[in-house]
Amino acid sequence: MKAQIELGIGDIIKTLDFSGAVLVKSGGETLYESTGGYANRSEKRNNTLLTRFGIASGCKLFTAVGIAMLVESGKLTFQTKLKDCLDINFPNFDEKITIHHLLTHSSGIADYFDEEVMDDFEELWEELPMYKMNNLSTFLPLFQDQTMMFSPGARFHYNNAGYIVLGLIIEQATGMTFTDYIETQIFKKIGMNSSGYFSLDQLPKNTATGYIDGQDGWKTNVYSIPIKGGADGGAFVTAPDMITFWEALLSYQLLTEDTTTLLLTPHIESDEDEYYGYGVWIDRRGDEILKYHIMGYDPGVSFHSAFYPESGVKLVIPSNKSEGAYDVMLEIEKYIM
Repeated sequence: MKAQIELGIGDIIKTLDFSGAVLVKSGGETLYESTGGYANRSEKRNNTLLTRFGIASGCKLFTAVGIAMLVESGKLTFQTKLKDCLDINFPNFDEKITIHHLLTHSSGIADYFDEEVMDDFEELWEELPMYKMNNLSTFLPLFQDQTMMFSPGARFHYNNAGYIVLGLIIEQATGMTFTDYIETQIFKKIGMNSSGYFSLDQLPKNTATGYIDGQDGWKTNVYSIPIKGGADGGAFVTAPDMITFWEALLSYQLLTEDTTTLLLTPHIESDEDEYYGYGVWIDRRGDEILKYHIMGYDPGVSFHSAFYPESGVKLVIPSNKSEGAYDVMLEIEKYIM
């Protein structure tokens, strides 16, 4: 398997002009690792395995784990209603919305960026400057007064606003900022020492700048995404740190076995043979789980990471370009699925 991956991936990385990192592991064995492109194009600073990459929505799973921790501590249940755990007025929200609905993108609330009807994430910041989006509450004006799209539980509809609400629930339940909570209760707890929610104007060393290719050449994404990530996306991780997260989650270092199983349960169908658990996509064929995976896309960011239960393989593919990670993952899957 290792030789096959090395042979197949090299060509596609060159074809894509891939910029990022690739890490594939099974147990303690590294099956493949590679890097390409620049973390900083102006300085021609290369990406490495220790480079921190933005992962956009890939960190919704961290939010889900954070909520599950509060469930285990007795502060919440997955069936707790939104109206009973968050002291914020949502005048048009259905009172039947539960944490389960928010976690599974089935709450029915309007999203602040609806990927089914909006094409360009950058357009959001034309009237609301991205440099003001530095905490969860700043997103509320984008959806707080909107009417419901459908009744809670009626169907799946991918929803960033629902995860903003989950982050606000965490803040009220803990008295901590969302980012401090995730960094202390997850990252530091399991040794994800290079990961965090960093402000774009205060990035630490070894952090990749996101790049957007346009008609006039490349530009950075610093004016195209919120200045600081939060509950719906925007953390920075290294590839090894993401492997550490999967290993900790699957060995019950973060949650009990029962809660982990519930997190990884296919709760709702999003597409044919594709389901969603709590913060995680799940591909299955009949009763067989093919993979658990997370993904994230922003201008200047593409990210995929997955665990394949049959083979035990874990992969992480962060990129500081808007495309590339998905194609690399598909190539790797030819040899591990």
